Amino acid sequence: MPELPEVEALAGFLRQHAVGAVVGRVDIAALSVLKTFDPPITTLQGRDVTGAARFGKHLALDCDGLWLVTHLSRAGWMRWLDNPSPTPPKPGKGPLALRAHFFTPEGLTPAFDLTEAGTKKRLAVWVVNDPQEVPGIARLGPDAMAVTEAEFAEVLGGTSARIKNSLVDQSLIAGIGNAYSDEILHTAKLSPFATSSRLTPEQISTLYAVMRSTLADAIERSEGQDAARLKGEKRSGMRVHARTGLPCPVCGDVVREVSFAERSFQYCATCQTGGKPLADRRMSKLLK
Repeated sequence: MPELPEVEALAGFLRQHAVGAVVGRVDIAALSVLKTFDPPITTLQGRDVTGAARFGKHLALDCDGLWLVTHLSRAGWMRWLDNPSPTPPKPGKGPLALRAHFFTPEGLTPAFDLTEAGTKKRLAVWVVNDPQEVPGIARLGPDAMAVTEAEFAEVLGGTSARIKNSLVDQSLIAGIGNAYSDEILHTAKLSPFATSSRLTPEQISTLYAVMRSTLADAIERSEGQDAARLKGEKRSGMRVHARTGLPCPVCGDVVREVSFAERSFQYCATCQTGGKPLADRRMSKLLK
C-alpha cells in the first residue's frame, strides 16, 4: 500500500507534470471506483489543474476548486503516460480503473492511469468541492509529518491499543501504514504489541523522533523519482518489513512475522521484544 512518503512523492510528481495543464477526457474503466456522482466526473473536463496535495494516504488533484481525490488502497497505483491511447478503455478489462487525460501549454497530451492489481477492488475515487467531503479525509487525525511531540504523546496516552495498531490508525495519526510502522518500531526498539498508553515519556520521545526521521528519509529518497520507480525505492529502504526469514541488519537475528487474516507484520525479537517471539496464531494452528 502506498503510504505517506510515496503519496507525497506522487503529489509532487503531479505538481511538476500536471499543474498548469487542462483536464481533458476522464475515462472510467471500473464502475466501482467512483464513489460520488454529484458533481459528475465530466465536470472536471476543461478545468485548469491548479494544484496537487496529500491528505494522509489520499492523493488529491485540485482542478480549479473541484477536487479529484483518490485512495490507492492496498494494490492501487498511479502511472503517468506521455503518449496514452486516444481510444477509451473498455470497462472491466485488466487492472485499469481510471484514466485522466490532459492538455499541456506545450501542446502535449499526457494522461495518468489509476490501476489496481488483484481481485479485491478497493481503489476509490471522489469528485468533491472540498476534500473534507471525503469520509476518510474527514476522519483523519494529525498528519505524521505535522503532529507535534506533545500532540503525539496525547494521542498515544488516550488509547489502550497496541502501538502497532495506533500507528496505522488513520484517525489517530495520518499517513503511516503497515510497512513504515514496522520500520519505525524496529528502529525505536519497541514491541509491536506494547500498549500505547503505557509507553514511558522517554519511549514516546524516541518513537516520535524515529517516526519523523524514518518518514523524512523515505520522502527524500522518493522525491523526484518517476512514479513507476517509487515501489522499488520503498522496498529498497526496508530493514524488517517484508523480510521474513532474512537476518536483521542491526543484530543478525532472523526477522520474524505475525500473520492475520489479510495482513502480516515483521519484527526482530532481539531488537524489539527482548528475544521473545510474539504469538502468531496462524503458525500456532499449523503446529497443532
